[in-house]
Amino acid sequence: MVNQQVQAVTIAGHDSDGSAGMPADLHAFFADGVYGHGLLTAAVAGNSYGIEAQQIMPTDFIAKQFEVLAADFNIKAAKTGMLANDDVIQVVAEHYPMANFGPLVVDPVIITKHGNMLLEQSAYELFREKIIPLATVITPNFYEAQKLAEMEIHNTDDMLAAAKKLHMMGAKNVVVKGEHNDPTQNTVTDVVLLENGEHFTLTKPFVDTTHVNGTGDTFSATIAGELAKGQDIAQAVRYAKDAVYAAIANEISVGHKFGPINHWAAQHALHQEEKHD
Repeated sequence: MVNQQVQAVTIAGHDSDGSAGMPADLHAFFADGVYGHGLLTAAVAGNSYGIEAQQIMPTDFIAKQFEVLAADFNIKAAKTGMLANDDVIQVVAEHYPMANFGPLVVDPVIITKHGNMLLEQSAYELFREKIIPLATVITPNFYEAQKLAEMEIHNTDDMLAAAKKLHMMGAKNVVVKGEHNDPTQNTVTDVVLLENGEHFTLTKPFVDTTHVNGTGDTFSATIAGELAKGQDIAQAVRYAKDAVYAAIANEISVGHKFGPINHWAAQHALHQEEKHD
């Protein structure tokens, strides 16, 4: 009998330019050697200049996707991306526990890396109440961590304090990603808080580039891929950090303005890491 390929699923929106959302998640799964399924919550019409239109999927369609995927596939981990409104958040919160998809990585997708809010207030409150307690790992960016923890962050001690607040809200493990908008900075540091209370930092050189679309998606998807393989949380996060850094540092030319990261470089970095394990 042929062994089943390790499988994971992304519960996210589709970006038509392929740089972020579900396409980035599926690129990340592929780079990590994991077969990726896609449970669609929304779709956007956009390119490297920006997004011009959005279509949110009907909740009965989202529910049906949960049903058909759970009925057939041996999915070992999942991640969420864009959960566009109250109705989408509610249907995901209701159906995820029944689907038996394994550990869940929550990429909040509530505030952009530039600090702009993506969810209406009611949806934001529902996200805090319904989705965060489902998270095996939550991976907020700098601005999302400030919003969710209701505090300002100025240093790694503040990042850890924010992570502890998210832990108290129900997330088992937390990765607070460092700010990376200042071209004068030399490094980017993330703070990781594990379920057992242990914590550590991960630091990489800052790369001044406009090709960073899909960074958060790829990071969370790679963590999910590693969890699907049975990897422990700490190693999965370290692995994902290495992959994303390689994908950013080795720029590819796609689009005319804001471009995607390089999943081919991520794939190479992951394979090199495996050779040294």
